[in-house]
Amino acid sequence: MMNRRDMLQGVTAGFGAALGASMLPGRSLAASTSSGKPRRIIFFMQNQGFDPKTCIPEGMTISGSLAKAKLPEPIEALEPYKERLHIINGLHGVHTSPSHSAFFGALGGYRGSDGVPPSGPTIDYELSKVLPQTLLPHLCIGMDSIENMKTKPTIANLSASGAGQPIFMHSNPNHLYQMLFGGISSGNIRLQHEARSNVLNQIEILAATKGRSLPIADQQRYGQYVQGFKDVNGLRDRLDTAADHLRKFAPKVDERYTKPEFETDWHDVLLDLGISALTSGITNTLTIGSGRGEIFGAWKGLGVEQQGHNLGHMEQPDNPIWIKIRQYNSRMLVRIMETLDSVPEGSGTMMDNTLIVYTSNNADKQHTNGANWPVMLLGNCNGIFKTGCFTQLDGKRPINALYTTLLRAAGQNVDRFNMDDQLARKFDAGTGPLKEVLA
Repeated sequence: MMNRRDMLQGVTAGFGAALGASMLPGRSLAASTSSGKPRRIIFFMQNQGFDPKTCIPEGMTISGSLAKAKLPEPIEALEPYKERLHIINGLHGVHTSPSHSAFFGALGGYRGSDGVPPSGPTIDYELSKVLPQTLLPHLCIGMDSIENMKTKPTIANLSASGAGQPIFMHSNPNHLYQMLFGGISSGNIRLQHEARSNVLNQIEILAATKGRSLPIADQQRYGQYVQGFKDVNGLRDRLDTAADHLRKFAPKVDERYTKPEFETDWHDVLLDLGISALTSGITNTLTIGSGRGEIFGAWKGLGVEQQGHNLGHMEQPDNPIWIKIRQYNSRMLVRIMETLDSVPEGSGTMMDNTLIVYTSNNADKQHTNGANWPVMLLGNCNGIFKTGCFTQLDGKRPINALYTTLLRAAGQNVDRFNMDDQLARKFDAGTGPLKEVLA
């Protein structure tokens, strides 16, 4: 278990690692227009598992085209986008021990558990380093019950920049708006932004001063704490300098921020902020944690009264509750695609250069051994990825192989991700990327 001191260091060091690259001189606001590679990637992680029957068209048992297939009711919102969809069944993650959740292991491809710190970087962070650089290479947002989002506005369960270095999710849209767009706001939001900025500046100064009086053995560890504040303050300053550009993309603040009726009001505006961060060029990698990588979560705004752990004990196929949740997710995916499709980029649109990865942080169901880990991909990044198809794998390759594929697509010459030869001999029947995914 992570103790309080470790978690405090993780807050600053982990967040600092996520921001650190963006503080270097010469980083531009928007992504570059290099061709032939993805320019941005989005991971959408739903908790409680992703049952393959909620995404595989009825009667499809072998790989084939989706052109004449009808998508199942839970993902029917994606029907108009079938030519951009790739449904993958038969990857595994048994080595991650997902059970209730693999936590950091879901995107790290390693053993994970509740309260256990990450043992290495996760794929979203690794991709954020090699994709065209932006002010904030990686942004993670987490959706949960309104109570959990208010009492724990930041939490780290899914993303990490390295061993013991978690990246925190933002769950309070008011805090996230202030961080991203507070410098261009007016009225109370601007006052709160300035007040928080002054406090963080003072903490950085005090922390740096106090750190000098520590024993040498503790100074390096404490330095990570100080660096976290430096990075946060540096990001704020750089965002402030881009105010004129950001003003075009900032979402309108309404009562859903300050007076949410349901948790889905905050889910919706968090998604708006994530999309705005992408379209404005603030970030190139967005991770969405619906349920925040745990076994909780609530969707009362959809008419679902049950919440949390009990949802995972319900069969997902033909379940009206899970149909509502999965349809809600699918509509979110459509919102992302439609927005990115509306923004020109190069000779096409932002969506032409974007990949969306939709899956769960605990494979196919809540209580699982991870033997089957369904995934949906949306987008082909100008022909890099196969789309409009269903692929049935034999269960002998791990989710790490998919992550290797994503790194290859981004230009990295790697054969494995977070899996040494000894682990691979036991859990991976192949090497290199998934040929079934790349065009």
